[in-house]
Amino acid sequence: MNTILIGIIVANALISYKGFNDYAFFRKYEFHIGSIRSGEQVRMLSSGFLHVDIMHLIFNMFTLWCFAPVVTQWMGEFSFALIYFGSLIFGNLLTLMFHKNDYSYRAVGASGAVTGVLYSAILLEPGMTLGIFGVIPIPAYLFGILYLLYSIYGMKAKNDNIGHTAHFGGAIGGYLITLVKEPSLIVDHSSMVILLAIPIIILFVLAKLGKL
Repeated sequence: MNTILIGIIVANALISYKGFNDYAFFRKYEFHIGSIRSGEQVRMLSSGFLHVDIMHLIFNMFTLWCFAPVVTQWMGEFSFALIYFGSLIFGNLLTLMFHKNDYSYRAVGASGAVTGVLYSAILLEPGMTLGIFGVIPIPAYLFGILYLLYSIYGMKAKNDNIGHTAHFGGAIGGYLITLVKEPSLIVDHSSMVILLAIPIIILFVLAKLGKL
């Protein structure tokens, strides 16, 4: 049993539940540019354990539950934890970079960390398939790419409190950490390494063109 994975899911559930029922707690620990730039760095970590609502929490934890065992089996629990927390920080750093002058920007969610684990798992096992609603098969890499494309839509729409920008930072974190620790993947799974880079490149092209 992956004790670190269980601990992460329990922590997300308990902290998110506290945030659902305690507005002051939620505001104190959410990702908020103004507060972070004034020195409240704890939000860079704590915001990753808060969620907008129960469905947001369930979706993230279900995705994590599906992909974490692949990473753990290949790389061990320590590397899994490194990818999870590294991707969480990468996600929030990218968000800080994109929104550094928007002092009112707020976001929450484990999406950055989860996307990092997702990207890592797909790099390690590119032939995986998922069962959407338990019955509709979809290649895992396609799910990962669609997940990030949905994140682009969320970043453009700006109509919720979900940290869509963090998805990309997390993907970059999981992508880079996995390749640094398992450099043979660059040769063994070169097509997947290139394919998974595409949505990340799209993000930066759109940002450069001012489309986000």
